Amino acid sequence: MAVSVVVRRTLKVRHARSAASVFITALCAGSAAAALLLILGYVVREGITSVNVPFLTQVPHPIGVSGGGVANAILGTGITVGIATAMATPIGVLTGVYLAMYGRGAVASSIRFLSDVLAGVPSIAIGLFAYAVLVAPFKHFSALSGSFAFAVLMLPVIIRTTEEAIRSVPITIREGALALGLPLYATTMHVVIPAARAAITTGLLLSIARVTGETAPLLFTAFGSQFWEANPSNPMAQLPLQIFNYAISPYPQWHQQAWGGALILIVVVLFLNILARAALRSRTSR
Repeated sequence: MAVSVVVRRTLKVRHARSAASVFITALCAGSAAAALLLILGYVVREGITSVNVPFLTQVPHPIGVSGGGVANAILGTGITVGIATAMATPIGVLTGVYLAMYGRGAVASSIRFLSDVLAGVPSIAIGLFAYAVLVAPFKHFSALSGSFAFAVLMLPVIIRTTEEAIRSVPITIREGALALGLPLYATTMHVVIPAARAAITTGLLLSIARVTGETAPLLFTAFGSQFWEANPSNPMAQLPLQIFNYAISPYPQWHQQAWGGALILIVVVLFLNILARAALRSRTSR
């Protein structure tokens, strides 16, 4: 009898703890979702009235002149992020492959440690570094220096996701290729990397989403412009930078356009995250 009472009390305590755990988890998840929906809803409400065809196809107009848009900033952001992706992808992917396939000992541990440290460095510090290396010596702002800063920010994400993607490839695939007489480098390039392509693509998309909305590095590098500019060696308009400049201005017209630019930026980042999840889902479904 006493044993059954103890068992019932133990079960009640376990059920209470389980219910409390579920409640706390649901509360935290609901709070995070509510905060996200609140931010999205507010940005959509404030910015949707500014987003139209002229806003997406025109350059900024002077104060007092109606209209104007962020077309040059969208172009500049695309060019800057595209160049950064071209810089960071080969370095990040090859480093991740090296760590997964050959990374043993002090060198690999040092690379992983430095990658983790780099992932935690504030973006404004990376921007200052790019300014000191590429802007100050030449006394010239440029989109290329912004791309360099973005590439540095992208590297830790690409390295880590590539390493995990390569490690997730079943060892039997690698061993089968080696058993057929392929050398290790050929196995890596023609068997392992194609098998991990979806996960590597996911990491690449996440790294692009990470830098697309960054503003701090651009303050010291790309500088911005009010005109069309497609030459990355010159200062170039950037959507996050234009949002920042418009938001701190005293002009209501620019404030409204800043909300429109923020809405476009959120849509782009959301689209990149959806693509990343779709790529990951296609990999797990195989």
